[in-house]
Amino acid sequence: MSRTSFLLRPGARRAAVLLWIPAAIMAPHMAAACATCGCTLSADAATGFSALPGLRFNVEYDFINQDQLRAGTRSASAAQVVNAPANPALGGGEIEKQTINRYLTLGVNYTPNPSWNFSMLVPYVMRTHTTYGQQSTPYTSAETAPDQISASRLSELGDLKLIGSYQGLLPTHNLGVQLGVKLPTGHYGTAVNFYGGPNAGTPLDASLQAGTGSTDLIVGAYYYQAVSQNFDAFIHGQFQAALAHKQDQPGNDFRPGNAASVSFGLRYEAHPQWVPQLQVNLVHKSSDQGALADTADTAGTVVYLSPGITLRVMEHLHVFGFAQVPVYSHLDGYQLFPRWTATVGGSYGF
Repeated sequence: MSRTSFLLRPGARRAAVLLWIPAAIMAPHMAAACATCGCTLSADAATGFSALPGLRFNVEYDFINQDQLRAGTRSASAAQVVNAPANPALGGGEIEKQTINRYLTLGVNYTPNPSWNFSMLVPYVMRTHTTYGQQSTPYTSAETAPDQISASRLSELGDLKLIGSYQGLLPTHNLGVQLGVKLPTGHYGTAVNFYGGPNAGTPLDASLQAGTGSTDLIVGAYYYQAVSQNFDAFIHGQFQAALAHKQDQPGNDFRPGNAASVSFGLRYEAHPQWVPQLQVNLVHKSSDQGALADTADTAGTVVYLSPGITLRVMEHLHVFGFAQVPVYSHLDGYQLFPRWTATVGGSYGF
């Protein structure tokens, strides 16, 4: 994503010009049993916007522990899942136990001039997943059926993203538009199997593989502006949709749902060496489609509150840390959901 330095204050400009990690890194990472479990933080706002030409390398680590089963706007017990006549797609009721997602994303960003920016994002996905599978009788406690737990794990490259941005619409370069693509570079479909439990040897859910097998279009826009001597405000929206999917045969097809996100917030720029901020992140995802999709349990809307801070370690090196806390969720079906997520990252510019 392209960047423009927050305007009007020299201190804010110095704090921002060498900071950047693309917001596309934060596009929601979707997984089965969670519609919007991925980190939706706007990383451009986290690190500051800049239009200065140059080359930057970025690294980011996201931790997302989905350990709470939810339905609609509240928690859901295992008994509710099994006895859910309103959700026939569950086929008797699948009880998910836990999914732990770790994403390490490397980014390369090139800004040839203040109006254009190009970035490449390469994610490495580390995921463990456990499930009780389809059940016909409720459990009073998950611990009463340890022999029913099926487990999987993967550690491999995910889907690569290429993002181009144009911010020459205004002389101040603080309004920009995005156009990009997500490529099906990660393993998808039936690449990874369960390694333990009743499902051992059978393929992991298509939406839990490292890649989706789809080529996605990414479009977005952003705007930011100084609102006082010490505060900057921003808003950033993005939409991602699959244009083509490799799994397209009848009975063996999968298409990830569309995802739309909006982030807005404030940065406090009084101190160039450390910049606290607060974001609000909204994301909505539609249902996955196809015979391999869990259509009934992959759509939803979530709102996160995300406090964090960016630190200037040295002239060309900056780091940041954020926590995301969900303050509202409305999930279709029954989905595993995180109680919080954490993100840390750094950027080095030339």
